[in-house]
Amino acid sequence: MNRREFLLSGVAALVISGPAAAQMQDHSKHGMHDMPGMSGEDGKTAAPEALPTLPEGAPLRDLPRLANRADEPGRFEAELTAKPATVRFAEGIDTPILAYNGEAPGPLIEVTEGDKVAIRFANRLPGEETTIHWHGMPVPADQDGNPMDPVLSGGERLYAFELPEGSAGSYWYHPHPHGRTAEQVYLGLAGAFIVKPRQDPIPAAYGDTPLFFTDLRLAADGLIPANTMADLMNGRVGDHVLVNGQKKPTLTLPAGSRRRFRLFNASNARFLHLTFGEAAMTLIGSDGGLLEAPVTGLRTIDLAPGERAEIVVAFDRPGRLVLRTEDVDHGWMGPGRPDMAAELMTVEVTADKAEPAPALPARLRSIADLGSPAVRRRFEFTETMSMGEGGMKMAFLINGASFDMNRVDVVAKAGQTELWEVVNRADMDHPFHLHGTQFQVAETERDGRVSKAPYRAWKDTVNVARGETVRLLVRQDLPGPRMYHCHILEHEQLGMMGVAEVQA
Repeated sequence: MNRREFLLSGVAALVISGPAAAQMQDHSKHGMHDMPGMSGEDGKTAAPEALPTLPEGAPLRDLPRLANRADEPGRFEAELTAKPATVRFAEGIDTPILAYNGEAPGPLIEVTEGDKVAIRFANRLPGEETTIHWHGMPVPADQDGNPMDPVLSGGERLYAFELPEGSAGSYWYHPHPHGRTAEQVYLGLAGAFIVKPRQDPIPAAYGDTPLFFTDLRLAADGLIPANTMADLMNGRVGDHVLVNGQKKPTLTLPAGSRRRFRLFNASNARFLHLTFGEAAMTLIGSDGGLLEAPVTGLRTIDLAPGERAEIVVAFDRPGRLVLRTEDVDHGWMGPGRPDMAAELMTVEVTADKAEPAPALPARLRSIADLGSPAVRRRFEFTETMSMGEGGMKMAFLINGASFDMNRVDVVAKAGQTELWEVVNRADMDHPFHLHGTQFQVAETERDGRVSKAPYRAWKDTVNVARGETVRLLVRQDLPGPRMYHCHILEHEQLGMMGVAEVQA
């Protein structure tokens, strides 16, 4: 019996132990409960209640900005607090969430490369430790918010780092506590972090619009349900995809507009296959900032959980265009695979004429060649299932091992280029994320066919499809412990994570 058949026959008896077991416990302190329609104490299944309807079509809102309290140039000083909050996703229904400074998504942090950043963080989550991980950013290991460095409930700490020249890009921040990352993110703790270049080659006339994608699941009473067993196996996929915290907002532009969008996939596990339909997209940036040259004529953009991209779209003719994510099967274990297709945002192009905009430069920047690797490493993704006392047990593994934060899995040397070969022998896609640096994808291999990367780009998250091998050029410049893991957050918590110790 293969793993899929094993799951189909035994999913109802799934047993989870260790830190991830907290996902299945009572979350009443956050107003959470089981999904509607689950069996009650008498063993009978209650009829499902009507789920809330979210309002659609409001003007796309700007993300709220985190205020800079510094009184001198080149510095950014601010305060962030994680605490419970209440919002109304649906009219007349209050939903308890977790939020940074009362906002979901959290406030947009915008700085300039070279800035010195100091953010005073307060953890006001009742009874829970947390951290802030600055996803993709080249910050010192002791400022990276890894699980070994928690901020206790009621505690505070200062995150301080300097952003080097060349670090401009679209990043994001989210919690990374041991065993509670998935819950804290789907309850609302995530925000965008944009590092601007000192000189931006993208014309200012294109604007600069972040689109921060999250997904949401609401029960009939407006509360956010806890993870189900299917969520733990496949990663949590919500019922609603939100853009900047809104359901299907509308952006209005005059004809002839060129618009720069920064795309952030901040969902726990949803893969996005984005299209504007007949409007072609030009890819100008990836996780770690601009590409060397624009990639034109794209009809779709794929973003795995944790990935970002920058695009430019030309809205030449009046009319209505819809940004959609199409349904793509990235692997689903067990029954009930959800339809991943959704309409995300509408762009209304008016008959008014935009001012003529400059063309994109043919070259955006230079990206350094990391050179020949001195070390080669191999990482295999697998999952295991077995019958034990109480039912089926499951774990997600790297090189046959489950995460142990007291174990060092890799010892690397700062400043040394390595080739990392990430092999997916599991039954579904796994996005691979590495802390502390940006890497370059060298090539992919599937069914014996090797494909070179079509262009050079800085990445910190890359999807590794089932049956695929992805080879990465990696160089860590800052010493200390760094995490690497699957960015399906439920899989990270079920063991698919390791520790790389970078030595000076």
